[in-house]
Amino acid sequence: METKVNTTLVGAFVLGLGALLLAALLWLAAGGATPQKHDLYSAVSDESVAGLNVNAPVKYAGVDVGRVRSIRLDPADPDRVQLVFAIAHGTPVRVDTEAMLRTQGLTGIAYVELGGGERNSPLLVPTDKPPYPEIQTKPSLGARLENVLTSALAKLDRASTTIDLLLDETNRKAIASTLADAAQLMKTLAGRSGSIDAGLRDAARTFDQSAKVSVQIGPVLDRIGRSADAVQALGVEGTRASHDAGVAVKALGADAQRFGAEALPELQRLMSELQTLAVSLQRLSEQTQNAPNGLLFGRTPAPPGPGETATGARAP
Repeated sequence: METKVNTTLVGAFVLGLGALLLAALLWLAAGGATPQKHDLYSAVSDESVAGLNVNAPVKYAGVDVGRVRSIRLDPADPDRVQLVFAIAHGTPVRVDTEAMLRTQGLTGIAYVELGGGERNSPLLVPTDKPPYPEIQTKPSLGARLENVLTSALAKLDRASTTIDLLLDETNRKAIASTLADAAQLMKTLAGRSGSIDAGLRDAARTFDQSAKVSVQIGPVLDRIGRSADAVQALGVEGTRASHDAGVAVKALGADAQRFGAEALPELQRLMSELQTLAVSLQRLSEQTQNAPNGLLFGRTPAPPGPGETATGARAP
């Protein structure tokens, strides 16, 4: 007896099981029983974001921390791209954190890498409504390489233009003439190599003689140095003698001043007394010559003149 299988029930069971598995996968992808909260941040890129798609990973130090929520052109400037990131709550996004566009491996899948930021820098405070806090961006490696290559190519183009200007017809003729003159000079030098060798030998002999003269001059310079030292010592002795003489003159001057202040008044008095004594002696000599007996009998009064009395009064 064969068992009859109900295919309808089997099909329904398979479909239900598949839906259950799909729901479980979605539930696990959403974070399980406790879905993780995400904060929204914005960023503005000045370069092309080719290869970056919505839901592309946002990584911090290589760890997935969120997804790209939206990508659109800036209405005010079409050369700029506005990005919105959904980043896991608690990620240390700071005011100096920078976002950079990078590619993963050889596949070229683009993602956003967050990095930078000092530990003491304040955190960006997320908001539920736009405008969202903005994360600063920096050029990607490709953009930096492109800028470097562009600058190098521009410099190379300028160098090529400069070389073309330097190597015009006139300068090429001048360079050719210079090379020809240099070749002629080399030929002339080669032809006169013997004279040059003789001159070099004469110069060598001259240098040797100069060295000998320098050796002979050495003792003479030593003697001159010793003579200069002796003259210097003599000058020092002369200076010392001049100083001693100055001291002696100063001492003599002090004595002379003291002599003038103390002895000159006495000398002047003595001279005055001698002069008075000389006058007295002269007067005595004259009196002696006129009346020699005055030394024995004393001075006799003169006889009264006419009209005088013996007492010296005039008669009435």
